[in-house]
Amino acid sequence: MLPAPTPADPHGTNRSTSATIQPNILRYLVMVADERGVDLRPLLSQVGLDETLMRSAALRVSYRQGSAVIRRALELTGDERLGLRVGAAQHLTAWGLLGFALLADDTLRHAIETGVKYQNLSGAMTVWSTGVGEDGAFFLRADLPDPAIDPSVASFLIEEGLASVVTLSRLAVGPDFAPRVVEFSSSPPPRQRELYGALFGCPVRFRAPADRIVIDPAWARAAMHGRDPVTYASTLETLDAQLASRTDQQDLLEVLEVSVAQSLPVIPSFGEQARRHATSERTLRRRLADCGTTYEALAEGVRRERVEQLLLRPELTLRDIAHRAGFSDERALRRAVRRWHGTSPVQLREQLLRAAAHRE
Repeated sequence: MLPAPTPADPHGTNRSTSATIQPNILRYLVMVADERGVDLRPLLSQVGLDETLMRSAALRVSYRQGSAVIRRALELTGDERLGLRVGAAQHLTAWGLLGFALLADDTLRHAIETGVKYQNLSGAMTVWSTGVGEDGAFFLRADLPDPAIDPSVASFLIEEGLASVVTLSRLAVGPDFAPRVVEFSSSPPPRQRELYGALFGCPVRFRAPADRIVIDPAWARAAMHGRDPVTYASTLETLDAQLASRTDQQDLLEVLEVSVAQSLPVIPSFGEQARRHATSERTLRRRLADCGTTYEALAEGVRRERVEQLLLRPELTLRDIAHRAGFSDERALRRAVRRWHGTSPVQLREQLLRAAAHRE
């Protein structure tokens, strides 16, 4: 029995669904979908992410945007194991400066621990932690920031995360790398089970207590091919500065989202929010731009989340939901749900209730 993971740096592991992330997963998702003949670009545009934005190194997307794109991509491709394919397509260069730091690190274990510490800079949509078993086995565990997330999106994120770690480890220490075992907390997939063995190259267990990769001590000590202590140290200085700035940005977004959520069905004006934060509208707008978002997008995300919560209450009519979420009438609610989910409020309610029943 492996012990519970050791908590990593708190600034690296804390993530809520209000956080923003680098769109690395979405970029690779678009690439993999293209190979399967599915164009996700119109879908990205629907959630405010056009091609110009997606090419920006400074872009950050919300967890809600990412989840919406993943959910729809699964529907369009019909591929239940899409997460495995996206994880297997990745490269450390997509992680920017963090990827460079990992390549210059000393050993595979230390590189993984560095990645966990700075995970909020990597574009991960899971929360990672590490631990060591009694026999010396090193493990990396993946958890979801929102346990109530759509089951199909949850499965995608866990499979993408574990697959990407194994793929990137092989690029860093050699193609022969294989974990001791990969464990999933979910049930065995009904189809395509052969993909797991082919990708991970080790035993794969399902219905496990947690989602994780267990690595033998010899592989954990494996030297990184590009190790360079000087480069590694200098890169970390820059990453530390980025992480501090990132934390400030995340705090701002969470405070604004709480403010909007508490005010519904009325949405505070932008000017009112600036006054509440004792700043000018220009400064607040610039700070939000640095976060890769706008106040309008943030407020819409809060309303979207509120609508999804209210739809889980069967006693509420669509008129009730429209009023409580700040919409002028049912028609405005229907248009918004169609824009967000590509379906009607009634159909979305059915999907959400089924997902809730499945979790129970």
